Amino acid sequence: MTRPTLQQSHGPAYTRIYSIGAARGANAVPNDDLVGPINSSDEWIQQRTGIVTRARAGADVLAIDLATDAAREAIERSGIAPEQIDLVIIATISNVQQTPSMAAVVADRVGANPAAAYDTNAACAGYAYAVAQADALIRTGAANYALVIGAEKLSDVVDPTDRSISFLLGDGAGAVVIGPSDTPGIARTVWGSDGSKAGAVGMNHTLTEFRDGEAEWPTLRQEGQTVFRWAVWDMAKVAKQALDAAGVTSDDLAAFIPHQANMRIIDEFAKQLKLPETVVIARDIETTGNTSAASIPLATHRLLEEHPELSGGLALQIGFGAGLVFGAQVVVLP
Repeated sequence: MTRPTLQQSHGPAYTRIYSIGAARGANAVPNDDLVGPINSSDEWIQQRTGIVTRARAGADVLAIDLATDAAREAIERSGIAPEQIDLVIIATISNVQQTPSMAAVVADRVGANPAAAYDTNAACAGYAYAVAQADALIRTGAANYALVIGAEKLSDVVDPTDRSISFLLGDGAGAVVIGPSDTPGIARTVWGSDGSKAGAVGMNHTLTEFRDGEAEWPTLRQEGQTVFRWAVWDMAKVAKQALDAAGVTSDDLAAFIPHQANMRIIDEFAKQLKLPETVVIARDIETTGNTSAASIPLATHRLLEEHPELSGGLALQIGFGAGLVFGAQVVVLP
């Protein structure tokens, strides 16, 4: 008996980002509001991180609400009807429910039901991971149009007395619509992980420890120096690999959009990549804070609002964080 040959789908040769949307926590929280419990100062925080104030959402706003608002803006700007979107990926570490996924609910809220929908957890590299997945799934024919969102409400997982990471964190969501393109709009992603350093940044307790009364509500912690050294030295190499994978050099870039972890890391990146002065560097962290998976799309949104002439130019984006995980790709800005 002859075994039938399975049919496999094939999609377009290339994809691109059509549009971008954003939503930030409505409350601007200056350093002075946080320094008491950590025995610090506005000057110390600014010198160490470059943050002047951070965006945080009110108690009645969830990460899923921020994701919905950002998604609606991205869809409206894309020119794609929401019912044409058949894939929704949300990168997040702050869904307060283990299940259902935020993505399934957001897909329904924005009119993309019955799109395939799932959340992905790659911490601060989550958005870069999700862009890689959307690009690949569209090019294999598994999806036609994708809605990719990075969404976080990190104020839900902050200990106000923690000096390692709490003062860095903000709330927000950034969303993009990705679809077919006649020319390459998303280069090959360079991504990976190093689980041997998993203890460098992450939650300080498990939910079962909290349930059993053995620990307080789990909050984020980090080993600052370990993360800083890894980000500055190892991630600069990954950024260079992403440029090579795209077949371009730093001279070809219009913008550099790193994860908004720390202004000193961003500055060191720029030095190591030898970025020319013509390259605009995203520095959204100053007034938004570190929003993990949301930081790259939020920074991209602000960059395009302030520099609309960058539209159509090349941007190198790189995310890195808990895992430790990393992902980088060159994209054509919408």
